[in-house]
Amino acid sequence: MQSTTFPPRTADLFTQGLENRPGSALLRFGAARRRPADRLSWAGTGAVAWLDGPRGHVWSVGEPVPAAGLVLGAAQRLPDHVREFTGPRGTDALVSRHLPLADVVEWVFRWTPDEPPAHPGEERVVELDERHHEELLAFLREHSPGHSTGPGSAGISLWAGIRDEDGRLVACGALSSLRDSGAPLMASVATDARLRGQGLGAALTSWLTRYAVRRHGFCTLWQLADNAPAERLYTRLGYRDEDLCVAARIAAR
Repeated sequence: MQSTTFPPRTADLFTQGLENRPGSALLRFGAARRRPADRLSWAGTGAVAWLDGPRGHVWSVGEPVPAAGLVLGAAQRLPDHVREFTGPRGTDALVSRHLPLADVVEWVFRWTPDEPPAHPGEERVVELDERHHEELLAFLREHSPGHSTGPGSAGISLWAGIRDEDGRLVACGALSSLRDSGAPLMASVATDARLRGQGLGAALTSWLTRYAVRRHGFCTLWQLADNAPAERLYTRLGYRDEDLCVAARIAAR
């Protein structure tokens, strides 16, 4: 892999048929729905990449070696703009030969076009709005301090929750969106730590999935690779797990 090789910018990410291969759902749903005229994107043999400018995040899809080459090329050509990346598993090991990395996390990008089977407890789910933002934030800080999306975050289309008999919030979750495409993305699903194992998170996840599928035709989510309970739940709800990804931050250079 030549880290200095940087393919020319491409106007279309979909020239190789990668979006039709297993493991490329992130390309189909992350970039295919919208094609901003000012989006920076590149294509090499066996991989494509595009830049989320506001985040300084390079997304890459395809085989690890060419994907790593695209990430390195972007980081070298745009050092003040590229701060982090997501790519197929193995991309991090290749990029780290040339750039220092931090906060390496393995993820699975999952999606489903199907409504899940009805789950007990879905009837308890209620929609939440701006009036509940402070309550949601306090709940997430206590029960899911590492949540990816908070109340008031850009791209949120819906918050939902479950309350106990006293009206206290015991579970919550959101429908956000992938920045480039606007594809529905489930995020920040959390359950009261004292009530885990009672199916609250499963009921909320099932409800949010059904909501997204009915309105958008599909739903997507990110799952930590080592989260076995979540993997079992998402599989039971019909989510596909073709996309094995790794994300990392480029450390100070």
